[in-house]
Amino acid sequence: MKKLCLLLVWIFLGVMANGQAQQITYSEPDREDARAMGFEVIGKISGKILVYKNYRDLNFICVFDNNMKMVQKQKLNYLPERMLSTDFQLYPEFAYLFYQYQRRNVLYAMAVKLDGNGNKVGDPIQLDTTNNINSSSSKIYSVLFSDDKQKIMLFKVSSQNERMHVLTTLLFDKELNLLKKSRVGVDMPQRNDFLSEFIIDNDGDLACIRASGTSQNDNINKVTLVTKKAGEDNIQLSDLSIKGIYLDDIRIKADNLNRHYIITSYFSKLRRGNIDGLYYYLWDKDTKKEMLNTTTAFNDEFRSDAKGDGNLKSAFNDFFLKNIILRKDGGFIVISESAYSSTRGNTLSRWDYLYGSPYWSQLDYYSWNSPLGYYPWWRSTAFNTNLTRYYADNVTVISFDPKGKMEWSNVIRKAQYDDNTDNFIGFGMLNAGDRLHFLFNVQEKRDNVLSDQSIAPNGQINRNPTFKNLDRGYSFMPRHAKQVGARQLIIPCQYRGYTCFAKIDY
Repeated sequence: MKKLCLLLVWIFLGVMANGQAQQITYSEPDREDARAMGFEVIGKISGKILVYKNYRDLNFICVFDNNMKMVQKQKLNYLPERMLSTDFQLYPEFAYLFYQYQRRNVLYAMAVKLDGNGNKVGDPIQLDTTNNINSSSSKIYSVLFSDDKQKIMLFKVSSQNERMHVLTTLLFDKELNLLKKSRVGVDMPQRNDFLSEFIIDNDGDLACIRASGTSQNDNINKVTLVTKKAGEDNIQLSDLSIKGIYLDDIRIKADNLNRHYIITSYFSKLRRGNIDGLYYYLWDKDTKKEMLNTTTAFNDEFRSDAKGDGNLKSAFNDFFLKNIILRKDGGFIVISESAYSSTRGNTLSRWDYLYGSPYWSQLDYYSWNSPLGYYPWWRSTAFNTNLTRYYADNVTVISFDPKGKMEWSNVIRKAQYDDNTDNFIGFGMLNAGDRLHFLFNVQEKRDNVLSDQSIAPNGQINRNPTFKNLDRGYSFMPRHAKQVGARQLIIPCQYRGYTCFAKIDY
């Protein structure tokens, strides 16, 4: 009996410790905000949290203190009407806002520096322009950032010539000084070739994927790694050997520490077949050679764990790659989520989404002179006239060693759906160094309750207690969460139809 009491006390203290490990602080809803307002969490500058809000042609920077009290709301009067895109890059003492807009037949790519109070520092800077643009609501430029934030690249792709796409890149340093502007042609030998997954490493070198399938939304049967050195005006093409398999949902990551490029993708052995496992390719920057090219097939035990029920062979058909986390030893962790949608009982499979996940892609790459006005991702609108139900289910976490061999795998179990919006499903993630935290909504008695599960470096999952100080009426949007500190996260939430923000401290 004495041992039992001690055990109960130990469990109670452990639960209390976990309950006190997280603290949630809410901002007040801004009654002046429009219900259909757009937003983006910029991050923390000099101890203050900045959030960008926009509604039609109105743009604001809201500044919150450590208690999530809004201390300033800056209206960005200097921004033009009908902006086509906005991107932010955060530094300890300031942030950059990158934006595009069109005036007559000229598209402008601009940047402005912001301080910790959301004030602009100096005048907006014109980075580049593109002439002879037809009336369009699509952006042309995309912006890339190196992991160390010291290199910034603006680029655009022209597909006017189907056999030779023209890639224009502008490389800047941290102060937005132009280091190099290049204009290079990329051969597109096959009819369905397209460019995707652009990244920039800490050297300022560019890498992307040229892929080809048998049709526009089919498996990929040919892949080429395209690389460009920061100071050069030419590219290098390196074909990947993928004989006997078909790739789907390709991702590329720069390993700056080991000077490698990592390419991962789901693969199937049959065209439009069931997902069989993960493909892994390692390319060395210095030798400009392939170091590893291998596949890992998922066994039935992992398939059963990931799906829970149904046909084991199709267990991964709804999974899409979400994150790749690199380790110092060259190993990496791959995180995927099951995501799909349905309209009036017609469930959309991965073949109904052109070039990637139905909910997520790292970047959208647009091209002018493209007959369809996109490059190359596009979400079909043929089904959008009716109610659409979005689903986000289990999350798989797989750890690989530097040789591409699976070390362990585990599954974060959840089952979520919502109608006409995917804002409240999916997950947010906080990398605490010693473990990864996954935050997502769990439905209890018609209410969404924020849940937290964490995974240790050895793959062990800890199902943490439900947050104790959740206030009634707040609906969290964890998929839009942003980590702003070593153990701090900002999660947008909705309260009585208004968007507000919650700060979670671990």
